[in-house]
Amino acid sequence: MSTRLRKGQAPTKRMAHVWDASKCIACGACVMACTSTNNPDMMMREEKGWNSIASNIRRIDSVSAQGRPEVLLVQCQHCEDAPCLNTCPFGATYMDDNGMIRLDPRMCSGCSYCVTSCPYNVRWFHPDSKLPKKCMGDTCLELVDKGLQPACVQSCPAGARDYGDLNDPNSSVSVTLRTKRSRRLLENAGTEPKYFVVEGS
Repeated sequence: MSTRLRKGQAPTKRMAHVWDASKCIACGACVMACTSTNNPDMMMREEKGWNSIASNIRRIDSVSAQGRPEVLLVQCQHCEDAPCLNTCPFGATYMDDNGMIRLDPRMCSGCSYCVTSCPYNVRWFHPDSKLPKKCMGDTCLELVDKGLQPACVQSCPAGARDYGDLNDPNSSVSVTLRTKRSRRLLENAGTEPKYFVVEGS
């Protein structure tokens, strides 16, 4: 079971998400699995402004300069220098000892500072609880605490998703990032995100 880090304490692990865009078939299985696992009450409800099902994974469709359709899947980056953590006035947003950014709903006032400060625009408000939601959801956190992979990784039919410890050189995510071309989103923002987009060999 993971615990909240004390001020100045370093995480024992640096858990990271890897999405391999070169393998992704844009089927949406990860988005559906995320919602059905963590927020099943939102399966038939859209997230306002996203034009998609309410999910902790945001799908962004676009067209390349060459006219090809493209998809980008974005979620909480679990930043090492997270703006949402720094702007939360009540300590509801925190980093755990696995390096994951989490939310304690008991301490949250719903002020929306964490939502507006996220440069990746991947937090959303649950319309009933009025509390912010993000990756990872409660059920995925339970899966991870049991040593299992989060729902998005388990559901991907193309093997385009992975989750593991960057501090372990033998973890699958570390091996992938050593051997394939990858990038992080909005690196100039200085947030040190732990969400990696693999672009090929």
